[in-house]
Amino acid sequence: MVPKVDVDGGEEVVGKLCNLTPVIAGLAREEVEELFVPPLNFANVDNGVFRSGFPNAANFSFLQTLKLRSVLCLCPEPYPDASMEFLKLNGIRLFQFGIEGAKEPFVNIPEDTIREALKVVLDATNHPILIHCKRGKHRTGCLVGCLRKLQRWCLTSVFDEYQRFAAAKTRISDQRFIELFDTSSLKHLPLSFSCSKKS
Repeated sequence: MVPKVDVDGGEEVVGKLCNLTPVIAGLAREEVEELFVPPLNFANVDNGVFRSGFPNAANFSFLQTLKLRSVLCLCPEPYPDASMEFLKLNGIRLFQFGIEGAKEPFVNIPEDTIREALKVVLDATNHPILIHCKRGKHRTGCLVGCLRKLQRWCLTSVFDEYQRFAAAKTRISDQRFIELFDTSSLKHLPLSFSCSKKS
């Protein structure tokens, strides 16, 4: 027996709603709009610069909406075939700066590698660009933190942004790296970012 529910003073059979479910499901299948799923820890860094964790096939439709020109990967492992095919089909250039992912106290962030990666990020001909590592926390956080120093952010704000993405996995060694990173050799490069332009 189908249970009855009293609705606005009258009885209505709940079973009628159950009978509509296949019809609604059929409509949903026919009218499904493509879902855009951003990668883990995705965010806008500045005009034409984005950050995230490692994108996978579920994120490709979303990434297409960004009209990326470049992807900067901070992982040392070979880029997956499906991801390489996506980049190739969409005319996206891959810059790979392999930095080993390590846990404290064995974190070693090569300053020269971060410096070279920053040069790619600062070159507006590479924009729009997506910066990513495995989870979009530590290696990406260090690179973005060093970029923020170039943009003359105060360290409190730089660390606040780093901590928002690293959350419970915040590393003092990463923050120390950002604090001690010498930006003087990059100051001659043009900053083409919105928050860096002088009014």
